[in-house]
Amino acid sequence: MDDARTGSQRAYEVRLEWGAIGGPVVAAGCDVAVVVDVLSFTTRLSVAADGGTRVIPCPWHDGHARELARRHDAALAVGRAASAPGQVSLSPVSVRAAGPVPRLVLPSPNGSTISALLAGQGITVVGASLRNRRAVAGWLQRPGADRQRIAVIPAGERWPDGSLRPAIEDPWGAGAVVGVLLEDGRRGISPEARAAAAAFDLVGDDVARALHGCASGVELDDLGFPDDVDVAAELDRSGAVPVLVDGVFVPDEG
Repeated sequence: MDDARTGSQRAYEVRLEWGAIGGPVVAAGCDVAVVVDVLSFTTRLSVAADGGTRVIPCPWHDGHARELARRHDAALAVGRAASAPGQVSLSPVSVRAAGPVPRLVLPSPNGSTISALLAGQGITVVGASLRNRRAVAGWLQRPGADRQRIAVIPAGERWPDGSLRPAIEDPWGAGAVVGVLLEDGRRGISPEARAAAAAFDLVGDDVARALHGCASGVELDDLGFPDDVDVAAELDRSGAVPVLVDGVFVPDEG
């Protein structure tokens, strides 16, 4: 990759860049990538991990997703609006309400796509949200891993033309993880990562209000899924860390 693009944060052990384009670029040479998609892919991951569910990510809800579900003998999460009572959907609330589900195929055009791209670079991928930000930060600082190079990737959303929409909730989630690393005395954190931590500090006293007020939260509220936003705002509720292993997110509870 061009040094002009990779060199800007190369001197730092903890870096941050956006989405499916920037994420793999800044993650070059890193040991771990932390993917953050607060509304709602990595929030769903954390809820599933709480129940011990193994999650198979998939970019789209299509024939490939159905084949993955068949191959892994897994449930397939359906769209929020298409779900029947008791059926697992893309709603974090439905994932929690479904009870024990051993394996779940979870379509996501943003978080799962970015995770696959990063894993393809030979990087360990973990999913972080506001719910498990302290658990993820602790996992990153565990004995023997505390000097690893880390790329933190806010996933963002997409405009209709496919271009990145920088969704503000994702740097909040990314900054929540970085903030814990700073509390723990971690050094070598890039200005981009520090800026995300500062952004989280602005909303950390009332995360739920901030999430309901941001564009993605308003969209979910208007669609009739305010409870999904409430779940995303459950700061530090989860102690599980979803780690991508051979294409499957496996819960790691330390």
